[in-house]
Amino acid sequence: MSIEELENMSLRISEIAFIWLNDYAGLIVKSPNRVMVIDPAEVNPDDFSKVTVTLITHEHYDHLDESIVGSIHANTKCSVIADHTSYRRLRELIPSDKLIEARIGEKIDVDDINVNVEPSNHPPASTPVSFVIAAENGVTFYHTSDSLPFSEMNKIGLTYKPDITFCTIGIAPGTSPKTGAEIAKLTRPKLAIPYHGTQSSEFIKILSKEAPNIKSMAMQKNKLYKYP
Repeated sequence: MSIEELENMSLRISEIAFIWLNDYAGLIVKSPNRVMVIDPAEVNPDDFSKVTVTLITHEHYDHLDESIVGSIHANTKCSVIADHTSYRRLRELIPSDKLIEARIGEKIDVDDINVNVEPSNHPPASTPVSFVIAAENGVTFYHTSDSLPFSEMNKIGLTYKPDITFCTIGIAPGTSPKTGAEIAKLTRPKLAIPYHGTQSSEFIKILSKEAPNIKSMAMQKNKLYKYP
């Protein structure tokens, strides 16, 4: 299914739909009335036409492409929420009334979407963040950026009770299916989904052994998924 088809699809009040956009942490998520894009690197910005908000977790090339973010905003007039370093890089491209700096510990409301800014344990980045996002229908997902697990994820899980946690399993330094499974165990979502890497089957194998009460699934790029 194309991005355009996702943007225009009808969903039940309790549903979200999503597409994994690249090998990294790029996602487009559709709720009944809103469209969220996170870390849209290596995509065609002209494919996006109905974005409510674009979110950037940090400045690395596989998460922030200034020209892509600028073009998505130009096409859709969406709000843009970005970590401090990415925010500074985007100031010349995004109008000030549409660009919001993501500060850890803050809650940002954009068109009935609640964005909670949390830490990210990704030392190579300058000011990385992760996002716990609640769509207008209440479905909540945790986008962990490139993060390794860290103890505060336990509190994040208890506080937000995410329906979905997207778990980093590779590419970023120190990450693996094992660390991804640890993220799932700390946050205890209803559904754990591996991304940012290729070893999804290993992640699912580890999690099914160590936390069989947490459901998991593997994604394929550019394929539509619905929750629940």
